[in-house]
Amino acid sequence: MPILIVFFALFGLVIGSFLTVLAHRLPSEAPFALDRSRCPDCGHQIAAYDNIPLVSWVLLRGRCRHCGEPISIRYPLSELALAAAFVGALLRFEGDAAGIALACVFSATLLTITLTDLEYRLIPNKVLIAGLVVGAAIAIPTDPDGLPERVIAAAAAFGVLFLVAVAYPRGMGMGDVKLAGLMGFYLGRAVAPALLIGFLVGALWGLALIARHGAEARKQAVPFGPFLALGGMIGLFAGDEIVDWYLDSFFEGS
Repeated sequence: MPILIVFFALFGLVIGSFLTVLAHRLPSEAPFALDRSRCPDCGHQIAAYDNIPLVSWVLLRGRCRHCGEPISIRYPLSELALAAAFVGALLRFEGDAAGIALACVFSATLLTITLTDLEYRLIPNKVLIAGLVVGAAIAIPTDPDGLPERVIAAAAAFGVLFLVAVAYPRGMGMGDVKLAGLMGFYLGRAVAPALLIGFLVGALWGLALIARHGAEARKQAVPFGPFLALGGMIGLFAGDEIVDWYLDSFFEGS
């Protein structure tokens, strides 16, 4: 197990590094498969030894070797977050290869969406479709009995957020609605606490902005995808336990 933990951590760092580049280039249709990474400030091509996940950022003290401009902390944080998610998936679904694979794909999808929504206020359909296709390819042959629950949860989550988007279009976009549907497919019944947590954290963030900026906060566009992604991760690792606790606490014996 220790060797597997190290492997999953390193794998998460590498995939996280790739996804930060993907999230930056995909919405602008920039090539990401063949084009080498470049400093966004001076445009200098980044050497391979300066592109080692996490390590290079630490050794360079978060600055470009050539121009000295700061390198966004989102890169090491994204890499660390996905490494932690991959290790968490290994430990949470130990012995369930399909469960581990689904958790890793779901985590990678949520990370990509978080990055694109923070930078561009956009949740790309390509990312959502890729996440759904890969998730379905894993779930359908390995857990056919769970497919009805996944489909029902996806439809319910999509429907709930669609109604919210219709009622409050300035605060909710169709990208968020489609993301909720994807979360339902991956999480099943655990999507309920995931959405509730996403809404709760989003509301608290909004209240904090109002407390700091007053009425001007209402004019600030706040991406909702990251809040849903946070709820999705909590739903992934603790959603079923939350649902069981709720049912046992309020419906026991009924």
